[in-house]
Amino acid sequence: MIFSEKHELVRKLARDFAEKELTKEVLDQIEETGEYPKELLAKMGKAGFFGIKTPVKYGGQGSDYLSYVIVLEELGRASAVTDIWVSAPNSLGGGPLMLAGTPEQLEKYLPPIARGEKIMAFGLTEPNAGSDAGGTTTTAVQDGDYWILNGRKTFITTAPVADWCIIYAKTDRTQKGSKGISAFIVDMKLPGVSCGKAEHKMGLIGCPTSDIILEDVRVHKDDMLGEEGKGFSNAMKTLDIGRIGVAAMAIGVAQGALDESVRYAKERKQFGKRLADFQEISFMIADMATKLQAAKELVYRAAQLKDANSPEAGPAASMAKYYATEICNEIAAKAVQIHGGYGYIREYKVERIYRDCRVFTIFEGTSQVQKMVIAGSLLK
Repeated sequence: MIFSEKHELVRKLARDFAEKELTKEVLDQIEETGEYPKELLAKMGKAGFFGIKTPVKYGGQGSDYLSYVIVLEELGRASAVTDIWVSAPNSLGGGPLMLAGTPEQLEKYLPPIARGEKIMAFGLTEPNAGSDAGGTTTTAVQDGDYWILNGRKTFITTAPVADWCIIYAKTDRTQKGSKGISAFIVDMKLPGVSCGKAEHKMGLIGCPTSDIILEDVRVHKDDMLGEEGKGFSNAMKTLDIGRIGVAAMAIGVAQGALDESVRYAKERKQFGKRLADFQEISFMIADMATKLQAAKELVYRAAQLKDANSPEAGPAASMAKYYATEICNEIAAKAVQIHGGYGYIREYKVERIYRDCRVFTIFEGTSQVQKMVIAGSLLK
């Protein structure tokens, strides 16, 4: 794909930031402590990364999905966990608001999210409702001007540090499946809201994930997001955005793995010659690069279709997410293989890449769910 001057400038901004701020020392510190530096989050907010698609009047950059993809790609090349922090306010955090928020809600919640001053989490998944999001059992019962929420959400990214969370709950229990679900903006400091302990994850260290428990939480009717009973539609449209984001992370992380593999193959010698001079190694790298380029084109296409508000954007997002995340895992595995024993050692970047990218084929819709979406669009 040939990019416009505008998008090349966006790429340069993100790449320069990654090279300057996402150093090995900083990333190693995040892995060791499990904490993402607040000063680094502040710098990303100042750079405008948290409000890429948020309208200017709400404190964002007012840019497009392709710019969003480019930023995630360049930052992900250096650090997958950084992408999680940047993606959240642009997709699962800000996305539901921009899709269904009232003017008052947009004015109240979007600006601090876009500036990085507040964190909005996305509460859809439950212990027994993962891929089957329609199986939501969290309930919301109306009581005058309030809704009383009860239930439990699980695997919620940034939950322990979030200021607010979009919670999807059943408001009409006479409806089956995905019907009768509504969305609410829940203040995480409200009485009855609590978080479980942060999960000990394989990768993406530095961004906490935990359960959210809701016990008789009173949410004012003004904080219902969108129409009553339309929450599931809001969630699915939001996930289209999130899938493009995860696909963008995947091509960035895969590029980082490829970069490391090329560098190592040129430097490492065995049997008196460079690894790069062995045909098997060079062919592995050629295979990695070709599949990565194909994945990139799928991701860029999905972003462009989303920018054009095309009806093809949903299936395109699923194709991009499915292929890019699977290929990222394949490239990461080959990168470890090329590094040999050193690829298994934490001192080398590919070890972290291998752990970080494993979840890409799982969260925001598994690869199997993406195939269901793609097939469904073709066979309806």
